[in-house]
Amino acid sequence: MDALGQSGTVLRIAVVTAGVSDPSSTRMLAARIAEQSLGAVEAAGAAGEIQFVELAPLAVDIARSVTSRLTSAALEEAIATVAAADAVIVATPVYKAGISGLLKSFVDVLDEDLLIATPVILSATAESSRHAMVLDGQLRPLLAFMRALPTPTSVFAAPEDWGSPELSARVRRAATELAQMLISRVGERITDATWAQHRHGFAGRAVRAERSTDLDFDTDLMRLATGGGASHPAGGQLH
Repeated sequence: MDALGQSGTVLRIAVVTAGVSDPSSTRMLAARIAEQSLGAVEAAGAAGEIQFVELAPLAVDIARSVTSRLTSAALEEAIATVAAADAVIVATPVYKAGISGLLKSFVDVLDEDLLIATPVILSATAESSRHAMVLDGQLRPLLAFMRALPTPTSVFAAPEDWGSPELSARVRRAATELAQMLISRVGERITDATWAQHRHGFAGRAVRAERSTDLDFDTDLMRLATGGGASHPAGGQLH
């Protein structure tokens, strides 16, 4: 068994879902992936836990943060959940051949350091299979810009996919890939080797703060990560 499984560490998986309907097929897909991922982590000998970050209730807060750089307590909590995660599952609906603007706006308020070397499963739902390439054409490049580590397998579901064995197989494969990335500590090893080579506005997980010698501890998100308050997100420049 990997040492990670013996250490008693609980691996945290944050599920960021941008579905807005009730019930939401996007959230249903995210929950399905999360359940499989948790099972794969536990089958590999480690403990895990799931935390959902629902963006729909934060829509007004996110828009205000994008335009005014002011964050609500609820948005700060959502950002902190993602920052503290060992892995992330992102689920978006597709509208007019594009990812959710709500999801994109949420990413816009995140600091560019926040997802460095974090394993991520990419998933999306749409009303037509014609939108399947949105995952690799738009969402994968976005997470690559954030320097995250998307799993090789992404998960797309159109209405006709829900009862298909192919969707179940994709979910299992993505979950297995995520679990293996976590158990192997590939993200942590990359962070250890390259953290000092990045310009930082936010330390991310506490372990990163301890290993970095050139961090700015006076940023809003750094104070948030260490238990303080924040008046605005420490994301990139507004345009």
